[in-house]
Amino acid sequence: MPSSARTLLLTTLAMLAFAANSLLCRLALQHPLIDPASFGSVRLACGSLVLGLMMRLQAGHAAKGKADWLAAATLFAYVACFSFAYLTLSAGTGALILFGAVQVTMIGVGLRAGESFPLRAWAGLLLAVGGLVYLVSPGLSAPPLMGAALMAAAGVAWGVYSMRGRGVSDPLLASARNFLRATPLALGLSLLTVTGAHASLMGVALAVASGALTSGIGYVIWYAALKGLTAMRAATVQLSVPPIAAFGGALLLGEAITPRLALASAAILGGIALVLSSRARRSA
Repeated sequence: MPSSARTLLLTTLAMLAFAANSLLCRLALQHPLIDPASFGSVRLACGSLVLGLMMRLQAGHAAKGKADWLAAATLFAYVACFSFAYLTLSAGTGALILFGAVQVTMIGVGLRAGESFPLRAWAGLLLAVGGLVYLVSPGLSAPPLMGAALMAAAGVAWGVYSMRGRGVSDPLLASARNFLRATPLALGLSLLTVTGAHASLMGVALAVASGALTSGIGYVIWYAALKGLTAMRAATVQLSVPPIAAFGGALLLGEAITPRLALASAAILGGIALVLSSRARRSA
């Protein structure tokens, strides 16, 4: 398979996994099924277990390598901040803050690394961001300060975590190690918040699915896709997650597909197409 087609396939699968993960988290955390700290602990622990088993089943992974504690720390920070932010934020407000922070972080890192982007790419980014704002704007109000700050921190953490994965040679090994190192941090947070801990069987099941499938395997796919994406492309394609999740909610949760959703999705996907059709340049 040509490298461009492979990157497109991996990116599509990763975005579907992210959207599914958003639906699982929303279902678990917007209802009192499980507390945020426990959800994050189960999510990371299950992801670590599944990725470890996958490594044992596949040969050819190096036993040694430099530990990327920054990637592990940002993975934990993303999971923790994302979970606690959704205690006070609506889904639309949270998505706007999260993906706005991701855009700023990843494009800023790319520019600092010497990447320059053509006018078509900037136009596509503005179109996609405009579509996202239009999608989530109904009913937006001033968000709670703590929730907004946590979600912005989650976006920065995810942006840094994504950029750390652009140079890895073995996405499965890197993801497994990141999950393994992030899990004790999540368990420590659970111990600090044990007085507010609660979990139903359904809440635990949703956290297991999020960790094992849409997070663990999904993040391996994302790390593999990042090899063929510039910083702007990697940042912009993630704007496809909110409309995918919205259509998923319509199919799985019975939510209506409105004209606003269809128009905003067309703008987002059109903007992404413009970015993907442009070519970034790296300065000397």
